[in-house]
Amino acid sequence: MKTFLSRTRLFTIAVLVGVLSLGLVAPAEAKKHSRYPDSIALPNGFRPEGITIGKRPIAYLGSLANGDIYAADLRTGKGKVVVKGPGTPSVGLKVSADGRTLYVAGGPSGQARVIDLKSGTTRTYTLSTEPSFINDVVLTKAAAWFTNSSRAELYRLSRRTGVVTTIPLRGAWEQVDGFNANGIALTPNRRALLVVNSTTGALFRVNPATGRATRVDLGGATLTSGDGLLVQGRRLYVVRNSLNQVAVFRLNANGTKGSPLKVLTSPAFDVPTTVAAFKGSLYLPNARFSTPPTPDTVYSVNRIHR
Repeated sequence: MKTFLSRTRLFTIAVLVGVLSLGLVAPAEAKKHSRYPDSIALPNGFRPEGITIGKRPIAYLGSLANGDIYAADLRTGKGKVVVKGPGTPSVGLKVSADGRTLYVAGGPSGQARVIDLKSGTTRTYTLSTEPSFINDVVLTKAAAWFTNSSRAELYRLSRRTGVVTTIPLRGAWEQVDGFNANGIALTPNRRALLVVNSTTGALFRVNPATGRATRVDLGGATLTSGDGLLVQGRRLYVVRNSLNQVAVFRLNANGTKGSPLKVLTSPAFDVPTTVAAFKGSLYLPNARFSTPPTPDTVYSVNRIHR
């Protein structure tokens, strides 16, 4: 019993030290805080797009303005820029399961960035030298997968070797004028990829080995303006940015079929783009694409119940 208690105390201390290293929350505040805020203010002019949350109550957001990475404590709403950007956008992003590494889609740069959150060290990988918009990313144990909204291809970045492989989208995939491949997620059984086409409104299941895409049967539902995707168990959450909605579906295990469950919205939404979950809540940044960005434009992250 003494050994168990000692390890428990050590683990608790380690977690608190990890949070304090970000400078986001004091232990006394954490104990007193009983309700997470519904809105988290971001720096003026930040221009958020992507959001990711790991096992700890820390949300990471990327800036379209300059690529800065901002960390916000979900319990207090406080935060700070933890990694300065390269001057090019940070779009979709995902944090590794151990919370140590952040994978960032680089938008028009055609690049992906991999950031060590402890040291701030950044490795940059070129995914495409053609006109591109590297939009979103999802992680498997072996790789980070990126979408390109301008080209009918995905990119596999090996998490071990850093080797980049281009996977052309085939089969039922239809490339049209405008933004195409946007949000990306794993099927519930984690054996394939789900990719939404923002313009056509179609959701596709993609074989990661071949790039072959098959349209997911959503019972007639379409997902125009589909942006960030999130799969939690059998539930799929699709952010429809300009509609200020999150469409929720129940998927089968292999991701070939889904049935509509409900639509989530909030009066606080102002063109939300991506979504991340923590406990029973969803967190969405307001990109405010319909508002001309200035250095003084106000941005926020909003919390809603699942």
